[in-house]
Formats: sequence, structure tokens, C-alpha cells
Amino acid sequence: METETKGYDLTIPVNDFHLSYDDIGEGSIPVIFLHGFPFDKSMWEGQLDFLKDSYRLIPCDIRGFGKSTDEESSLSIDLFADDLMYFMDKLSIEKAIICGLSMGGFIALNAVKRFPNRFEALILCDTQCIADTAEVKEKRYKTIDEIEIEGVTNFNEGFIKSVFHKDSITNKKELVEQLRSVVFSNSEHIIKQGLVALAERSETCSTLNEITIPTLILCGREDVVTPLAQSEFMNANIKGSVLHVIDNAGHVSNLEQPHEFNKHLLDFLTVLSDLNYEKINGDQRMV
Repeated sequence: METETKGYDLTIPVNDFHLSYDDIGEGSIPVIFLHGFPFDKSMWEGQLDFLKDSYRLIPCDIRGFGKSTDEESSLSIDLFADDLMYFMDKLSIEKAIICGLSMGGFIALNAVKRFPNRFEALILCDTQCIADTAEVKEKRYKTIDEIEIEGVTNFNEGFIKSVFHKDSITNKKELVEQLRSVVFSNSEHIIKQGLVALAERSETCSTLNEITIPTLILCGREDVVTPLAQSEFMNANIKGSVLHVIDNAGHVSNLEQPHEFNKHLLDFLTVLSDLNYEKINGDQRMV
């Protein structure tokens, strides 16, 4: 193992860049958290505070975002998934529970499709398995053109409004401001590269029926970025998966309704722990 270091804002060289991550808590199978676009690992603070006494938790800044600086590479979901595997190898993590929100969910689905034996369970939050339609892809590239002319302010402000439930915009102003600060901390280059990564991603819907690990799906009822119908489709096509719909939440359900989100997360992880305990004891009895 290269590192036994635990704590916040750790850095490790991975796949030609330095990846920033937190590694807190104790547990036999770590939970790796992947944030959405264009956020960073700080979006998982509410989950870390809630779960750290019982589980090992590892939120990452995806390449180019947060403190995982990379202003050179052409970004893609495939590359992000490759980075994840290199990262797990560096920390000698044979298997992980992977939790991704939005773009983080795209990365999780990509990684589970390509490296199925490396994951113990899957948690998909406010995400979808579809690729961009031609229309949506064209819109993303038009947005990139607009950013090159006007800068990122209009895009960032519009995106922030789109991810929150209307009540959050009105009543949770501090939360909105916190996320605004994270979004505006990205360079124009990273915003544009992130949009390219989203536009060029491959679909993973056609292989959902191959997912055999326990899967939890969480979605804000008012999510307009990755609508509830997309979570319902994944739930219908991933055998044995569980879907919970979170009321009064949009695209960032873990931030808007952390109490309910955390309850579903803990319930799922508790069942997983029980299953692993039974498996270990069953294996011992067979010896």
C-alpha cells in the first residue's frame, strides 16, 4: 500500500495528475463518492459527517475540478473512470462501494460496466444512463461557443438555478451561495471541457441488466436536469435495485434534503454490512 494517510484534502499522483481526496472513518469496504458537474468533493460533507463514525468514506475531486487541477487534458467520462481505477489501485482498494451524483453517476456506471469485479455495490444519485441526444449535444456545443464569447457567468448562474428545487432557491440561500462559490471556482477551460465530456459520453442503458451488485437509486422528485423518469428506467432495468424519491428536492438531493438522503444511504449500507457479515460467517462455517 502506498499510503496509510487519513484525513482531508489529501493528494496522490494518479494517471499523470494529482488527485485530491478525503479519506476518513473506518470500514472494511470503502465508499467512494464522485461529485457532479461542475462541483467538487465538498458537496458530500453532509454525508461524511453523518456516516464517518461507521464507514470508511473517500470523496474525490474528479480530474480538473476542485483541487484535482488539470488544465491540459481533454476530459471524458472514460478518462474519469480510468482515473478512478488507478486511484483505487494506488490505495490498494480491491473493491469499493461507488456513489455518484449526476456526472459522478455517469462515471460510476461507466466504471461498473468496464470493471464490474471492482465494485461491491452501486449508489446512483440524480443521474441517468442515456447519452446526449443529437439535440442536447448540439446545445452543449452552442453553450461552449457562447462561453468563449461571453465568459462563464451566464452559464454558471443559469446552471445553479436549474439544479435546485424552487423552494431551495427561496429558503436555502446560504446553501445556494455555497454551491455558487464552488461552481465559480472552476476555470473557463474546465467548464468547457466538462461540457465536452458530458456531450461525448456513451450510453450505459444497454448493459444495466448486467449489473448484479446491490444498487440504490436516489432522485429528487423535481430534478429537471436528470428527471425522475430516468431513475425509474434504471430501477426497472437493474435487477433488485431500490429507488427512493426525495420530495422537495431537485438535482442536488443530497444537499437539499440531507436528512432523508442520509437515512436512505445508511439503510442501504446497513443492509450491505449485514449481507457481508452473513457471507463471511457462512464461508467460515463451510471451512
